Amino acid sequence: MTSFLDLQGRVCLVTGASRGIGRTIALTLAEAGADIAVNCQTHIDDARAVENDVMALGRRAVVVQADVSQAGEVNRMVAEIEAALAPVDVLVNNAGIAVRRGIDDLTEADFDTTIAVNLKSAYLCTHAVLPHMRAQKWGRIVNISSGAARGAGSIGLHYNAAKAGMEGLTRGYAARLVKDGITVNAVAPSLIETDMMPAARVDAGARIPLGRLGRPEEVAQATLMVITNAYMTGQTIHLSGGMSFD
Repeated sequence: MTSFLDLQGRVCLVTGASRGIGRTIALTLAEAGADIAVNCQTHIDDARAVENDVMALGRRAVVVQADVSQAGEVNRMVAEIEAALAPVDVLVNNAGIAVRRGIDDLTEADFDTTIAVNLKSAYLCTHAVLPHMRAQKWGRIVNISSGAARGAGSIGLHYNAAKAGMEGLTRGYAARLVKDGITVNAVAPSLIETDMMPAARVDAGARIPLGRLGRPEEVAQATLMVITNAYMTGQTIHLSGGMSFD
């Protein structure tokens, strides 16, 4: 009997996959049998390392360098993936930036850039891969959100707005694509131990009920779960170690 976690024959695009959560998601999906398109914008050497790690698992991989906040680059990226591997079956919108700003020092440029990279990119990438998914009546889209979509967080209101918008995008797409065999869900981690967590915040685990920061592997596990569950759509999976945002 084939495991429901088996992604053999599927092509997965993970944006922002060169480091941290994105890297771990890419490797987890490869372990489940998927071929991986590793997107990055600047960390090309790190992306090549992820590509090599995926191939070491016996899966195919390709690095696609692109700014996913730009429509032209997204369309080029998707075409390159199709040429190197096959059309994208699974999309993980993970690319994002976390520019810390207070209310008084947040600029219009900060706000626009954050919305473009963290929210608009999810729309652009989804729009680019939908024709194939709809044609084959199967597709999986996972948006990597954040606890900041519901709580104040520490990064800034521009980040709050982008992540809240991503969860709205998730619900909107899910309702409209369910009859096409496409599920759309979000995974919302809070305080995960990656290089995006500044040294000054390493003690943040003390205020988490579980008593520690989350791990990238735990985010990847949740991502794999929603990809391989055909009945779940329009949902946000919260990974918060027991913290409440109500």
